[in-house]
Amino acid sequence: MSLHRLLRLRRPSLRWLPLAAAGWLCAMPLAWSAPPLPASFIADLENLHSKLEASESAGEWKSVRAKALAQAERLAGGNAADRWARAVYLQLAADAETRAGNPGAAAEHLRLARETPGVEAKQRDTWQRREARLRLAAGDDEGGASLLSDWLTRHGGEADDHWRLARALAEAGRWQDAASRVELALERTPAPDAAQRRLAITVWRRSGDDEAALSMLADGLKDTRDPARWREASALAQRLGDTGRAAAIWETAWRRGIFEGEEALRRRIHLHMAGGTPARAAEALAEALQAGTLEDSDAHRRLLAQAWEAARERDLALAAWEALATRTDAGEDWLRLGQLAHAWGREAVAERALTRADALGQDAAERWLEALVSASSD
Repeated sequence: MSLHRLLRLRRPSLRWLPLAAAGWLCAMPLAWSAPPLPASFIADLENLHSKLEASESAGEWKSVRAKALAQAERLAGGNAADRWARAVYLQLAADAETRAGNPGAAAEHLRLARETPGVEAKQRDTWQRREARLRLAAGDDEGGASLLSDWLTRHGGEADDHWRLARALAEAGRWQDAASRVELALERTPAPDAAQRRLAITVWRRSGDDEAALSMLADGLKDTRDPARWREASALAQRLGDTGRAAAIWETAWRRGIFEGEEALRRRIHLHMAGGTPARAAEALAEALQAGTLEDSDAHRRLLAQAWEAARERDLALAAWEALATRTDAGEDWLRLGQLAHAWGREAVAERALTRADALGQDAAERWLEALVSASSD
């Protein structure tokens, strides 16, 4: 929108002309009946604004800023029209500072502008909102958050305002306040982007709402192949006591090729064991042992037997325990085979295993053999 249109210039033979708004910096209400300004001020403002719009170098921006600030200084302490002109010059200086990459200085100019006596509330609010954003951009999280929070008490605000405030509150460690602001931001954001999702997850986790964090994190997994995101989701689910979900997340990542390697495979197996899907753990372990992906060790063979046992796959469990016991010839392995075989009605296997366990000095084996004989005689 052109400056001429916003200034609503009327060119009758009058010395003073009304300046209703200076929308070339931040939208001022066109209906505001601001104090009348001399045509010379309007011409000067238009000239400086045009120079700023056409400027491409830091030197040109600094020149506009210097002239605007000089005019603002000259007008300090004047009448209502002078004060209003000073405020507009300060706004122009703020825009020049913004162009030059100095958001902190720009915010200070806007503070002086909005504190100008006689400026209407609606215009002060417009400047306050912009000042808040500039302070946040300058790293003044406390000052920016305070201004923006105050502004939002009087305005609904856009989604971006709430996200800005949520981030500032998070930076200040005010996690509960940040969580409340995230909720308001999400109400206005049908499809949050990656940065917004990460902020929401971080805020919820730090504020103690792990359920909400996991829900947001899990919803975003379909769009990422970042292993760190999948690990985080699985770990969070386990932290919440939902080990089954943790295992399912890990399994999905494994099948998609996001996880690979021995460490990830071990984690996959142990999560299935803990998460109530031991058959999947046993299948993965058996496949890995056959392929040589995992070392064919006693520990892995024992875990395989335990997995089939937990899955109540009787034939596979007994076969795995017998293979392990034959391999290790350890009394505790023969004893476990005998106990399971007896419980599952495989007396011949039970007798053979318990006899060997007894020979290897397992004290409990004798009692189990007696129970086996007693059950057979009945």
